[in-house]
Amino acid sequence: MKYKFFGHENCDKIHSLNDTYKKIKTPIDLYDALTKIWCEYSCAPRMRKDWSEENITLGQCSITAFLAQDIFGGKVFGIERPDGSIHCYNVVDDVAFDLTSEQFNGETLNYSDNPEQFREKHFAKTEKFERYEYLKSELENFLSRI
Repeated sequence: MKYKFFGHENCDKIHSLNDTYKKIKTPIDLYDALTKIWCEYSCAPRMRKDWSEENITLGQCSITAFLAQDIFGGKVFGIERPDGSIHCYNVVDDVAFDLTSEQFNGETLNYSDNPEQFREKHFAKTEKFERYEYLKSELENFLSRI
């Protein structure tokens, strides 16, 4: 498979912290699994009308970044977007990757000098926490079937 998400070239340097998700060893493995799981329900509610199977990463950034943090450690950072929203991505051992960057259709984002993001703030929104729990549960279900 040809990968297009930001940082894919260096994802072989990042490895899971433990065996909680035994079949997920690198962010590439996680991306491959999530492409089968991301859906309209896991998309941010304000973006659902624009979600499609052609743009499956739309509205998935924060829940995906915090799930990746669970698996690989590191930190989650956020890029402020023109509309004031925050787009989340991961940094592990100085390697940045953004599993949901494809939603921007080739737009170049600035992945340096962005503020760290914390799940306590993001998950203060009940809907976001519920979408994160859904994504995590769907990943567990998917992995149990393969």
